[in-house]
Amino acid sequence: MSETKPPGPQDLASIVAGIERTNELLQRVLAEVATTPSTHAIFVDAGYVYAAAGRLVAGTEDRRAFELDAEGLIEAFIDKARTIFPDSRLLRVYWFDGARRRIHTPEQQGIAELPDVKVRLGNLNANNQQKGVDSLIRSDLESLARHRAIGDAVLIGGDEDLVSAVEAAQGYGARVHLWGIEALDGRNQAEPLLWEVDSQRTFDLDFCKPYVTRRATGFEPNGDAPLCGPAPTRDEVRFVGAQIAAQWLSSRGRDTLADLLPGHPYLPGSVDQELLIDAEGLLRLSLRAHADLRRALRDGFWEHLQAQY
Repeated sequence: MSETKPPGPQDLASIVAGIERTNELLQRVLAEVATTPSTHAIFVDAGYVYAAAGRLVAGTEDRRAFELDAEGLIEAFIDKARTIFPDSRLLRVYWFDGARRRIHTPEQQGIAELPDVKVRLGNLNANNQQKGVDSLIRSDLESLARHRAIGDAVLIGGDEDLVSAVEAAQGYGARVHLWGIEALDGRNQAEPLLWEVDSQRTFDLDFCKPYVTRRATGFEPNGDAPLCGPAPTRDEVRFVGAQIAAQWLSSRGRDTLADLLPGHPYLPGSVDQELLIDAEGLLRLSLRAHADLRRALRDGFWEHLQAQY
């Protein structure tokens, strides 16, 4: 029988070199993982948001009876996520809604044009009920989790059919956080959904009220006479935004407003509402139904602020 020879010096050196290369590779991988920022995404069931916020603030779920400042609300969600996940970057906001034959409405077109927002449409049936939205949420949530594109997912909705989406994402290692809107009585989110998620958060009336306005002929921000008159141009509103920025710099100080710069192009929800109210007071017109003018207002504000630093 032949005897197995013990490894010689050259064999040992080769083994040691292989181990060192493996360790070096592992160290590089670990270093890359340690420096790669975590990522989160926000998944919004628009049907749930309209119904819950409308019921809470306007007393109705009928979209025709109130206006929802979707842009402002999305920015408030982004701002809240930034505080909860301070070391994570936003991938994008997914806005799931229904439309007949999946053709965008003018409002949905405006939302789709927002930065970091993707609108995904299901169908609306004859009774204005959404069809296919839950499957879209599951598809996107599961796909992003499977490809390790996100570590945390914020889900804003309440349907029990979303349980499977949560389970699928969690199966790939993502954490799912359920956000909801306060119900006047009972709950507006399914219990099985509440049981499955990793954390829960509910937004109350004070949070939602600035973004829901009953449809009316005028707008009264502080109990004054209704605002009226022709809609201003984008340039006029942009100028007002810059004017308010100048006033704030003078009254609040440069240091206070400098703290806003890292968040560009987003303003904290409370600051954004102050800007909107001040602008409506100067213009004597509500901007709640004019998403393009609200964007012009913020553009003018940011342009003036950035020019000072």
